[in-house]
Amino acid sequence: MTTMTIDEVNYLAGRIRLGLSEDEAATYAEELGELISFIGKLQEVDTEQVEPTTHPLQMVNVLRKDEPVDVLDREEMLKSVKEHEAGQIKVPTII
Repeated sequence: MTTMTIDEVNYLAGRIRLGLSEDEAATYAEELGELISFIGKLQEVDTEQVEPTTHPLQMVNVLRKDEPVDVLDREEMLKSVKEHEAGQIKVPTII
């Protein structure tokens, strides 16, 4: 098992501005050591015949075609606004 020292944990905690007690640092040193060991085991797995993936599910062009459609009639929409001119909604000046 790969070990991680309490000094290394305190160094990492200092880098991310995380205050740890000595008990917490000891616990994290043990847990991070176990995690690093597990990662080492994963590196031993033969992945030669496995294709790289960018997503766990096979997805091919999941987006619909971008085709313009009339969702709401312009005249019907303009009836619901306070002010409009030449088929456009008038809004207050911001700047």
